Amino acid sequence: MTLPLIGADVGGSKTAVSVGDAANVRGRALGPGGAVRPGRAIASAATIAETVRKALAAAGSSRGSVLVVGAAGAGRESERMELEQALRTEALADRVRVTTDIEIALTAAFGEGPGIVVVAGTGSVVLGRDPEGRMLRRGGYGWQMGDEGSGYAIGRAALGAVSRAQDGRSPETALTPVLMEVTRSLDFGALVRWAASAGPAEVAALAPHVLHTAERGDLVAQGIADYAARELSALVLRLADEFPTGERVGVALMGGMLAEERSLRSAVLEKLGTEPALRPLATVVDATLGALMQAAKL
Repeated sequence: MTLPLIGADVGGSKTAVSVGDAANVRGRALGPGGAVRPGRAIASAATIAETVRKALAAAGSSRGSVLVVGAAGAGRESERMELEQALRTEALADRVRVTTDIEIALTAAFGEGPGIVVVAGTGSVVLGRDPEGRMLRRGGYGWQMGDEGSGYAIGRAALGAVSRAQDGRSPETALTPVLMEVTRSLDFGALVRWAASAGPAEVAALAPHVLHTAERGDLVAQGIADYAARELSALVLRLADEFPTGERVGVALMGGMLAEERSLRSAVLEKLGTEPALRPLATVVDATLGALMQAAKL
C-alpha cells in the first residue's frame, strides 16, 4: 500500500491535518495550536504529531510518505529547521518539510499563480505572490507591535473599552457582562486580575464573543469589529499596490477570525469587494490542501 501524503496547517490556537492528497482526503483531524516559538520546537512538534497521528488513524495508516507542515511562526530559517528536526524524531513520515502557514494557504488558494492571502487568527498578516513570483508581505509584526484585525487585537480592544466604560470615559457596553462571564470574573476587579495574567492566546479567545456582541447590536462592539475589518482591508490594499495595474488580484481570507461563520469575514469581503483592483474569493480555502499539493511535488 502506498503511503499517503500529510498536510498540516498549524496556528496559534488550532492545528488542522489532512491525510491523502489534494484530490482525495482520506483522513482529517483537529488539535490544539502548535505555532513555532523560539526554543520550543520540541513542544510544537509534540502537539503537531498528536494531531497528525489522529488524522493518520482516520485514514487507516500509521505513517506517511511526505509531511508538509505550514506553521505560524516559521518565517525564519532557524525556526523552520528546528521544527523539521523535531518532527523527524516523531517518525511520522519518510520526508518532512516545514514552511509557513501563509505559504500553504497561497498554494491552496492560487496554486503557483499570483494572489493575496489575508490571515486573521490569534495574530494577523497579509502575504502575496505577484505575477513574477515575488513574495510580498504586510503586517504580521506580532501582538506587541501590530496584528491589527486579529483575535488578540479585537480582544484587547474589548478589554480597553470595558475599562473606559468602568471609568465613565466612554459609553456603557454589553461587553462588560460578556467578558466577565467568559473569564469567570465575579466583579470588575477580578476581570482586571484576569487580564493582568492573560497571554495573547487567552486574550484572542475573547474575540468571538466580541463579534457576537457586535452582531447583537452593541455599538461599542460594532465599532471594534468595524475597525478590525478596516485594518485588515488596509493591509490588503497596501500590498496590492505592489502588483501590476490592469489585472484584478485574487484575495483569499483565512484564519479563525475570518472563518465562514464569522461576521468579520463578510465585513472584510464587503470592503474589499468595492475595490476594482481586487477580486475577493467568497469560498473558504482549506490550507491543509495547499500543504498536500506541496507534498505531492517533493
